[in-house]
Amino acid sequence: MSSLENLDFGLEPFAGDELHRALARFRREGPVVPSRFFGLPAWMIAGHAPLAEALRDSDRFPPHRTYEAGIESVVGRTFISMEGDDHRVFRQLATPAFRSRAIARMEAGGLSELAHELIDRFAGASEVDLMEAFVSRFPYLVISRVLGLPRENEDQFHDWALALLRFGEDRQRADEASRQLTEFLAPVVENRRRDPRDDVISGLARAEVEGRRLTDDEIYSHVRLLFPTGGETTHGTMGNLVWALLSQGDTWGRVVEDRTEIVGAVEETLRWESSIAVLPRMSATEPIEFRGTTIPANTIVLFGIAGANRDPDVFRDPDRFDLGRDTGRALTFGPGLKSCPGMHLARKNLAVALDVLADRLPRLRLLDPAAAIPRRAVLRCPETLHVAWS
Repeated sequence: MSSLENLDFGLEPFAGDELHRALARFRREGPVVPSRFFGLPAWMIAGHAPLAEALRDSDRFPPHRTYEAGIESVVGRTFISMEGDDHRVFRQLATPAFRSRAIARMEAGGLSELAHELIDRFAGASEVDLMEAFVSRFPYLVISRVLGLPRENEDQFHDWALALLRFGEDRQRADEASRQLTEFLAPVVENRRRDPRDDVISGLARAEVEGRRLTDDEIYSHVRLLFPTGGETTHGTMGNLVWALLSQGDTWGRVVEDRTEIVGAVEETLRWESSIAVLPRMSATEPIEFRGTTIPANTIVLFGIAGANRDPDVFRDPDRFDLGRDTGRALTFGPGLKSCPGMHLARKNLAVALDVLADRLPRLRLLDPAAAIPRRAVLRCPETLHVAWS
């Protein structure tokens, strides 16, 4: 294996345990270790204590700068790329929509209904790629339905979401997806301002904080953000969840037989195989000192969440997948100013999807375990889950 300084967390495939072995080496080497990200110099923080400190330090590691330099260019300005009072006000404007009656209604029965609907499409077959047929569709359909968007356009929303998320690979396609989604949203937002409903777009249109309300363009930006961020992280974690349960001993059978194990399965997957295994951030605009290391201004700093979540100083036997583990100190969703406002809905998505899969496909098994292992560091999940159930 190449030296740590030459390991590139944007380009290396990091299949399966390769990522975790690499992060363990970084963790042992020190609190801040040179690395690379898409060919650029970077610094890795992979230990639990230093990473928990860095996540809370918005002065030395301003969380908005990464989003501002990245996805903002295709989704528009949202609270995740803001700082100070703008971040506070816009987060308060946007996040109450996630506590709306539309969300409560979806959680009460809509999530289960949607999971059954997707499984109905392939249940008559004997095998399927579960990533394509279920995992990569369920979270995006949840988002489009709580937004109150027309069901006949759901496949198109899925395509737009993936194009926005992969803006670094195909910028032209991402820009076109952003334009098309905005054109679609314009009459919907106009309608919700005139005739509000119990959906998230209506909540965004009605929200008011300190006399400030979201403009149409700001609503478009926050909706554009929801598809690639909320959809992709849940999609990735769901793929990791199914893979873990089918590959780690008898854990799938335990969940099928005892549904009280579902919460533990979800929480342990979030710790053991997070879909955002490495989170890129930017350092401040001036050189900083962190844990005895000088980090130059405007430098990429990699937050090794997967390394921190397997730190043996915090988690006993951390490489073992354990449904009964106390995962309360896992750093998957934060902490810090940019902690995920949709984490509750994401957890609910995962739990309900797993419950329905266990009901409908109790004899589920992997056909190609080697192809199913999670890959990559930033958006980490299986590329395929070829399964059978007869």
